[in-house]
Amino acid sequence: MTLIVTGGSRGIGAAICELAAGRDHDVVVNFSGDPAPAEAVAERLRAQGRRALAFRADVSSEDDVRALFDAAAELGPVTGLVNNAATVGNTPGRLEDYEVDVVRRTLDVNVTGVFLCCREAVRRMSTRHGGDGGAIVNISSTAARTGSAGEWVHYAASKAAVDTLTFGLAQEVAAEGIRVNAVRPGMIHTGLHAAAGLPDRMAKYAPQIPMGRAGQPAEIAEAVLFLLSPASSFTTGAVLDVGGGR
Repeated sequence: MTLIVTGGSRGIGAAICELAAGRDHDVVVNFSGDPAPAEAVAERLRAQGRRALAFRADVSSEDDVRALFDAAAELGPVTGLVNNAATVGNTPGRLEDYEVDVVRRTLDVNVTGVFLCCREAVRRMSTRHGGDGGAIVNISSTAARTGSAGEWVHYAASKAAVDTLTFGLAQEVAAEGIRVNAVRPGMIHTGLHAAAGLPDRMAKYAPQIPMGRAGQPAEIAEAVLFLLSPASSFTTGAVLDVGGGR
């Protein structure tokens, strides 16, 4: 089985790659910036006895996405896609203070990127196009429900679009051997928060989470691998919250 994980070099993406390798997937670790973390992830997957490829691609670029899927095909027919690559685009703030270029880039990566990767996956997986089927898991966010007021409203809106895309595409390709689902992580310990200038964000929000803590990337990976697996064979169009009850 060949799996593409966009944004696979760090955080949730890296955890998905590593768990997938342990469950018999060969993995393409997509990245868009520094190649070193992606190569390190790929090397850990190879150490598990799996084939792995680190591949640079900007998911908002049609040409890059085609190249990503072409490279993945060298490992075998693509059977799974996890759309994890995303950006918040800026330090947190109110909507009226955001520059339009920041919003456009966020939508390009978080929405157009998911669209382009899903489109390429369908063209290769769908029985309508001679494929053998497969599974797509889109990484959304509980921000799609909460709105992320005062921080990243534009990001929350982009993730709400991912939820709708998931549901619509799932219906469109259900009879063509492809299942499409989404996972909505809540507050998760990753480097995103510190990079955005909010190193204490997890501690701030932990009291608002019914389980009393933020989650770990590995807990999101478990949900994703369930949705990729035959254990979820009758599940499509679902959006699974993994947020500790918040």
